[in-house]
Amino acid sequence: MAKLTKQQAKLHQQACDLLAKDVLTEEEKFFVIENWQESASHINTVAGAFFTPYDLARDFAIETFSGRIIDLCAGIGILTFAASMMLRWSESPVSFTCVEINPDYVAVGKKLLPEATWIEASVFDVLDMDLGHFDLAISNPPFGHIKRPDGKGAPRYTGGDFEYHVIDIAAHLASYGVFILPQKSSGFKYSGSQHYQRDTDGKAVVFQDKTGIYLGPSCGIDTACYLNDWKGVSPLCEVVCCDFEEKEVETMQVKPASPPTTEPEPKPVTVVTLGQLNLFGDAA
Repeated sequence: MAKLTKQQAKLHQQACDLLAKDVLTEEEKFFVIENWQESASHINTVAGAFFTPYDLARDFAIETFSGRIIDLCAGIGILTFAASMMLRWSESPVSFTCVEINPDYVAVGKKLLPEATWIEASVFDVLDMDLGHFDLAISNPPFGHIKRPDGKGAPRYTGGDFEYHVIDIAAHLASYGVFILPQKSSGFKYSGSQHYQRDTDGKAVVFQDKTGIYLGPSCGIDTACYLNDWKGVSPLCEVVCCDFEEKEVETMQVKPASPPTTEPEPKPVTVVTLGQLNLFGDAA
């Protein structure tokens, strides 16, 4: 548990008082998102649970779209909340499913997003739940070598980075995915420099080679703008997009033409002698 300042503790308690209500107003929901401290009663560094700053979540939501959406390792649902605000006027149906293992986070999330389906479970169990197919998977997963329940893992990825397990699981649930990843895991660099550079080696390249999942860039979201808005950490991240249904197009092999059996006769060459060109007439 992190030690809060007096002001943080006061605001956190006010958020807890609001959460005692049956129904929250939109303004009260924003207050909870801003001031409820995930570290007040949990050692969030152990679980890698650091909630997304709302302004970053709002930018992240630009990459979302209507349909069936699943939020893996949802926390209190900040990504889903931002997406719901972005898609609130969508003419197409939108539904949200949030998966979170921490019961305290689920309890808060249900007050923020009562319209969502909340599942209190490990992300490693969702493939056995017959949840159906989703149009979009979103996540700000725990980063790095976080302990996994009972040593469980993703279907294909066998390494130690938690975020890659989540992406691999998402690939089996949805057609498309949008994730917040540490820059070293994203496969490219953009945030902090606004200059896009693709990694040529490293763990992201290995992950892509082994799973066939391409970690693509966002529309140009620079997460460095929000470095000071995280609670307790300042991670340099990237918003990563994955088209799970994209297939690599095989290169067509064109058979070279057979060489002629006989030497072709040379074509006659006509030589034409021209006088000096008029630059403003003949050459025009």
